[in-house]
Amino acid sequence: MDYRTLPVKEWDENHVQCWLESTGIKKEYVEKLYAEEVTGPALIELDDSFLKGIGMKGGQIHMLIRKRNELLQLQENAQQAKRSSSKTSDRTNVQTDTVSPRKGPAQKTSSEDSCGPVDETSRENTASTSGRRQRRSKNSQLKNTDEVLELSNCRPFRSQNTDFKYVKDRVLAPESGVDGLITPCHEYKSFAIAAELNKNQLQSKFACEVIRFASACMNIRTNGTIHFGIMDSVEDRGQKHGQIIGIKVKEREYYVDALDYIEKCFDEKVQEIARKCIHPPVFVEVISKDSQEQRFVVEVDIEPTYSLVKNSFFEVYLPKYNEGSQKVSLTKDRALYQRLGAKSEPVKHNDLVTFIQGLQDRDAQREKAELSSTEVHTEIPQNLGRKLSILLNDGKSYMDDSLRYILVTNRCEKDDMNYINFLMHLNIFCVFDFDEDSNVSGLYSKYKEHHATRSYFLQDFSNESKTGNPPAQKHLCLFDQTSWIFCNGRSDFLGDEKPCDENTWIRTKKKYLKKAITRICDEILPKRSFVVLFLLLSPVQKPLVDTFQEFYTEMNGAEYIVCIAESRENYWKWANLAQASCSIETLEQCSIVGMKLSHVDATIQTMLPSTAQPRHLPVSTRGLCTLPSLEEEKLFSLEILCVDQCDDIKLDFLTEKEIQEIEQNFYRGRKIIWENFWLADKRRCGEIIEREACKDASKLLDDILRGSRLNYSVAKLKIFHHPGSGGSTIARQVLWKRRKDLRCAVIKVSYSPATVCEHALAFRDYEEKDISHCLPVLLLIEDYDEDYLEELRNELMDAVATRKINSPRPYFILMCCRRSNDPERLCKASPLDTVAVTHKLMDSEKSLFRTKLEKLKQKDVKPEFILTFVLMCEEFNETYVRDFVGHILQDIDRHSRDTCLMRYVALLNFYVPNSYVSLSHCEAFLGLGVYTERKARAYDFKSHLSEQARMIFIELRESTTYISSVQIIHCLVAKEILHQLSGNEPQSQLAMTLLQEKTLFENRFGREEFIKFIRDLFIRRDKRSRGDNTDTLFSPFIEHVCKAEDCEKAIAVLKAAYELLGKDPFFAQQLARLHYNNEKFKDAEYWAGVAKFHLPNDSYILDTEGQVYRKWFSFTVDKMTQEDTPESIIPKIEMALKAMKCFRAAQQAAKAERDSMNNAGYFGEVEVGCRLLRLLSTVHVFRRSPERENSELVKYLITDYIPKDIEKTWARLHSRLKGLRQNLYNALEWISEDLSYFQTDKNHEKEEEDEKDEKEEQIYNPRKWLKRQSEVYAKFFIATALAEDSNSGFDSQLIRRMNIYKSGGGSVTNILSFLTDKKETRSAEKLEKILSFYTDNPLQDRLEDTDLINYILCHITLACLSPGSAKLLPAQTLRDLSVRFFKGKRPFPASAYFLLTLLYWPDEALDKEPNPDKDEILHSALQTLKRLYDIKMKDVPTRKKRIYTHFFLGKGYGLSKIVHKTKIDKLITGSLDERRMKWLHGTVWNIASIRDILKRVSGWTKDRNLFIRGHVKEFPILPLHRDSVPPGNENVTFYLGFSFNGLVAFNIEVENNPTVSRIQSI
Repeated sequence: MDYRTLPVKEWDENHVQCWLESTGIKKEYVEKLYAEEVTGPALIELDDSFLKGIGMKGGQIHMLIRKRNELLQLQENAQQAKRSSSKTSDRTNVQTDTVSPRKGPAQKTSSEDSCGPVDETSRENTASTSGRRQRRSKNSQLKNTDEVLELSNCRPFRSQNTDFKYVKDRVLAPESGVDGLITPCHEYKSFAIAAELNKNQLQSKFACEVIRFASACMNIRTNGTIHFGIMDSVEDRGQKHGQIIGIKVKEREYYVDALDYIEKCFDEKVQEIARKCIHPPVFVEVISKDSQEQRFVVEVDIEPTYSLVKNSFFEVYLPKYNEGSQKVSLTKDRALYQRLGAKSEPVKHNDLVTFIQGLQDRDAQREKAELSSTEVHTEIPQNLGRKLSILLNDGKSYMDDSLRYILVTNRCEKDDMNYINFLMHLNIFCVFDFDEDSNVSGLYSKYKEHHATRSYFLQDFSNESKTGNPPAQKHLCLFDQTSWIFCNGRSDFLGDEKPCDENTWIRTKKKYLKKAITRICDEILPKRSFVVLFLLLSPVQKPLVDTFQEFYTEMNGAEYIVCIAESRENYWKWANLAQASCSIETLEQCSIVGMKLSHVDATIQTMLPSTAQPRHLPVSTRGLCTLPSLEEEKLFSLEILCVDQCDDIKLDFLTEKEIQEIEQNFYRGRKIIWENFWLADKRRCGEIIEREACKDASKLLDDILRGSRLNYSVAKLKIFHHPGSGGSTIARQVLWKRRKDLRCAVIKVSYSPATVCEHALAFRDYEEKDISHCLPVLLLIEDYDEDYLEELRNELMDAVATRKINSPRPYFILMCCRRSNDPERLCKASPLDTVAVTHKLMDSEKSLFRTKLEKLKQKDVKPEFILTFVLMCEEFNETYVRDFVGHILQDIDRHSRDTCLMRYVALLNFYVPNSYVSLSHCEAFLGLGVYTERKARAYDFKSHLSEQARMIFIELRESTTYISSVQIIHCLVAKEILHQLSGNEPQSQLAMTLLQEKTLFENRFGREEFIKFIRDLFIRRDKRSRGDNTDTLFSPFIEHVCKAEDCEKAIAVLKAAYELLGKDPFFAQQLARLHYNNEKFKDAEYWAGVAKFHLPNDSYILDTEGQVYRKWFSFTVDKMTQEDTPESIIPKIEMALKAMKCFRAAQQAAKAERDSMNNAGYFGEVEVGCRLLRLLSTVHVFRRSPERENSELVKYLITDYIPKDIEKTWARLHSRLKGLRQNLYNALEWISEDLSYFQTDKNHEKEEEDEKDEKEEQIYNPRKWLKRQSEVYAKFFIATALAEDSNSGFDSQLIRRMNIYKSGGGSVTNILSFLTDKKETRSAEKLEKILSFYTDNPLQDRLEDTDLINYILCHITLACLSPGSAKLLPAQTLRDLSVRFFKGKRPFPASAYFLLTLLYWPDEALDKEPNPDKDEILHSALQTLKRLYDIKMKDVPTRKKRIYTHFFLGKGYGLSKIVHKTKIDKLITGSLDERRMKWLHGTVWNIASIRDILKRVSGWTKDRNLFIRGHVKEFPILPLHRDSVPPGNENVTFYLGFSFNGLVAFNIEVENNPTVSRIQSI
């Protein structure tokens, strides 16, 4: 049976064990108590000495005793409420039988006889509703009978404290009889009906009850209190005896004046005594969270002191309201009342003499009781210091620095400002400040002297600011700077947020408080990661109590709430109002009351885990400077590493066990922390192994600092590493070693590059006298995005450039550390600035790892608990990993929840790099943290895991929000877990089960990250450019399911994910792609339509729709078994045309997208169009000519001619097919111009691997693809016979163009491609052939604009390949031809203006006299190129804007002065990667043969801008990077390049001073 349903005294040791586990007591102590056979009765008797005897520590003992006492109190309350309920249900019968045994059942007791008619009248008045009420009451009783209401204390006797409150629906202890005379007896009256009556009825009823109760108390000589507004009987209301209901009080005077009946009811001799004994009514407010209605409990205290009542007895009349006469009359005879048990009963006539004779004895007892009560009881002071220690740190000697604090406070008086220093050292997340003057003279004014803060009003946190929604939490710096929330405005604020009174605050701001607290507790900080500290420094108002109630509700109790109040008065007002949410006892347990603030300050400061000593940074003078917290927190985007990092830690506080845990966490696979290095330096733990890669990285860093190669303002040092191989450790080792020589920091990539740049500059300059000689700053950036890194580097370089300072060393060194599955390949591609870290150990490293492993084993560390290190020792050998994981999983319960969780985490970790599951998700999944008794601070997630899960999981902390998360220790271990725990269950089924886990998807903490990892599982493809081994078409998980299972399973799981994740259009897009790749085209069409419905203007989704039809079209054409008839081919043609239409839609959408450059629509249209041409050429209607030309097809496509056989059947196709040539031409031209802008040789390795796939060629060698497709396109439009036939209506210009296309020309990119041909002679011959297609006299025979561009470019290209060719025109003639592009009013392509810059650049032979008109041509061309470039680039990240420099200025004249880049490439020796690195690092300019052919030109710099003179006028020139421009105003020389972005300067050097050079990399 469940222990919750049994009384404690009936528990056996198993019940006790279950209960102990729910409290959060450490597992080892639970097991010890079980071994000691602690049953329920034994638990009740447990004390400190026994628990210490079994080895329990103080903090655990305190918690166990407190939890045990709470448990016993709870069960006692439940039983008491049950007893009182059963007792009061038969109360009327008991009274009748006891008081009037001789009376018939129709007669009432004397008390009812005297005071009852009022109730009787009211019952008669409500008789009509009694049936309805009875039904409702039965339902209410059914609902409430078993409900245990919380017990409440009565107001202290004779207390006039207006701050004391009752809480509605709590229960007072049952009515009581005489208990020592001084302790008051209590009687309850609901008074619910009477309180609504008129004045006379109310007063007579109230006076009747008070006088009867007073007479009984005074005659017995006992103190007493009668309460009105407390349930005295159950009747049919569904409420419990003693339940606090409260009554509405119309006029307090009615109740006060009702006591005037004393003079009418008491004998004249004792009236004055009665007045003194019966105190005026006290009105105690009843508070309720659910209602704003004001109710009170009206209480009258009776105090018959010995000096007043000695020798007196008190007979009374009782007032009675007569319904007939509507007057109040008194009972016929006086009666003498006494307290019998919990009731006031008349003394029987026969007992009167005996009762009166006993007065003397009662007087003596009263006198004795009063004397004993006046004795001084010395109160033993509480050990508040220990209580404070337990509340803040569970009794440990120091506080947990991982906990955050939320401070709630009010006005801080001037005297207290000296004693709040402890707040400066707490990790305060945010402050709810109710002091409107806090910024002027309060707590905020002092706090911001020590810490960087951001101030807000409640609206900012509730996301409902009038000025719009605030930024996301990471941009609010919530985790890096303390948020100061002014809850009641600011007196010094110039805006409209002014302070207001309580009622206005409740009406206007309380809702924002609730939303702010909900946001913090539900979305930002997970439970058990923070403590709410109430610091009551001045009198408390209701809003402060509302704050407590909201936190209490959101946090499921007060376990993580602490209250500190020096003033008892302030505390009691707060506590009495706060008891609406929880009991006074609970509040007292979490409160420190009466301890001087100065003592609190000193006590907490001794418990801090670190000292308050300042931190220091190195300076250029080889000294140190202090870095205060305030300055450090201003640089919140950097994690700064100081010279004396960790020296503030109190080493004596760290136990050997804690030090060992820090060390083991690292060897288990957690990222290394600065404490690891610090403890190793202090020789408190083993030293950290230094791998050879660390030495390599240090050497590269030394080279950069010495400037041994090149002088950059921002240098890069890259570390690529296998997962788990120690790359991050190596990067941090380098930082740790250099912290005394350089300024070191880790970049938080959650902040924008602009913010990081601003902080990095401030960090470099901090406390430096001369900013031109500052120490370099070493910045570590991990797991970054390439675009982010490039943008950051550009931001830094531009910022440095504007300072106009020349430094012999770099300003910044970016140490870029990133995971890669192929680090050696990336290192090989850039060996001069890259280090590769792999799982493979060198011989020297193997011995170091073996030695370290032996040392760890000597410390009794089991290999299973340092699994990552053990696997690293074995170089992550697959067989070893398989066997090791198999050994761990040998006896695992495959059906347990934590094994299921292990599989889910393994699935994510293996397929999604850097994925994790938040601890909050794990707890929700395992069902932890549901019950309030499990909210103990000593709660340990690991204790609820199986032994195998504890070995496999590693707990991490997310770097920006510091939220804890869980990961498998290594992705290879995750892979083995997936394999070994799957059994026969396929991975698709595991993913399906994961998608159905509502607890994981509905958990709010870390939800965005979790959803992102789920999306990546299904959508994220592998890319070599990201460091993956291969490029995949789908996510690795989907590809595995397709390969290991079948595509149907992959489709099913993607559909499930689509439905679960809110019908994400990109999942629909993946479904379309998956279907068409598996030849399920109808379904692919459906899913492409779904994706398009959600995102109708997304170019990538529109391209996918086009690919569906392209693949479908290709599939149907490839499957043709016989020649198509004109009728049967129509669906295929329509399919192709539909694909082309979709691709054109994608092209238009791409133009409108500002943040991407998607050219797939153009490539798709060309591919489908060329395939369609092939298909059309096979139709018998378009038979080929004897010369194998497609004359009939060309005639149909280009002229108005339509063959009779297809005139009607193809009626709806004719117009579209006749537009086919122009559409293809437009797409080819666009691709050509696009390629002319960019460096498109994305991956030369693809060429070396001889990739034949056309799709791959399109991506990796688009120039080659364009040339091939142009030839295919031209082939279908060449018809010599038609051109010769004057009656055919055929355009001879077109046939000429097609021949040019077929010969490899026709577009800028195609023509320039001849320069990359290894056989120059062959290329020259082809160009001469192309030129032969043009007119012999272009000056007379006007060429179209596009033809003229191609014609001129053919000459320039031919001049590069064969300078002596007879086909070449003089440069001046080409100038004359190109002047059209300057004079023409219509727009021309960018290539036209590019040609103008080449031809009109000053030439020694052609421009012997300066001519400003030629400068006008240059100026116009350069301006237009820049404008077109800006339009082309949109808002695309810098890294994707690699402009290609086609030509350089050589030493010749005329056309021979134009040198193509390929000529320079051929003069560079070495492998492909070596040649690329020479371009990258600028060493290409040191090659003599290159210097011999290129001309160095002169220019000058001004304000970091570069200029050159043209014919007469000066022109600004774009340096390849601003970093290459020397500071100041200098004469410089450089090599001049020509690109589609204008003129580019290379290898800029200060003239006559070549040693001080700043060389730019590409």
